[in-house]
Amino acid sequence: MHGTQIDLEMKISAQDVARMLGVSEDRVFAWTRADDMPCTRVHDQYRFNRAEIIEWATARGMAVNFDALAPSSEPPHATLRLADALERGGVYHDVPGDARDSVLRAVVAALPIPDEADRELLFDVLVAREALGSTGMGDGIAIPHARNPLIMNVDEAFIALCFLRTPVDFGAIDGKPVTTLFALVSSSVRNHLQLLSRISLAVQDPELRKALTARASREDILAHARRIDASVGARGLK
Repeated sequence: MHGTQIDLEMKISAQDVARMLGVSEDRVFAWTRADDMPCTRVHDQYRFNRAEIIEWATARGMAVNFDALAPSSEPPHATLRLADALERGGVYHDVPGDARDSVLRAVVAALPIPDEADRELLFDVLVAREALGSTGMGDGIAIPHARNPLIMNVDEAFIALCFLRTPVDFGAIDGKPVTTLFALVSSSVRNHLQLLSRISLAVQDPELRKALTARASREDILAHARRIDASVGARGLK
């Protein structure tokens, strides 16, 4: 999928944002007037980027409804589970780096992507993304990813959880240094949005947050992810 098409698929209306966040359109417009919620004006209408809205909501502890996220041109797929994505991506402790870029380079080096994949391109994309706005979501957590997803030749999307050796300044919304990264690699636009929303939900879970602070083992992290997946399924969310 080419960049222009991805960009078009990522753009949504104020009505879509209201459905995503479970609020009124008036509330959405109030947030845009406060120069707080990211948006653009297109022919006198507000347009929003799906990934930006998930980021914005996550940084403010707001829930996101994935039912309102799916790009219309993509056929429906099975719901992606957080635990499965983490199991594919891996949990990494003591990831080196004393600055944002050196941390991102170490994260990219650890990712389980094919040998022929262009890791340098992925690193450049992640650095460029941070220049647009920090992926630091507060409380020491960041979710580095391409805003308009960089679709890579992977069989399935995955999330790599990385615990940093040294806290690093990512310019997070609360000013705190980042200690924990969820790195997301997608195989489609829908995968990207769905897993981004899954992370958004998961980082609001108190028990998972405790496990992240404690730098828990891979097994403990996956157990929390399975519990969160089961909770989402029981509520009928996708």
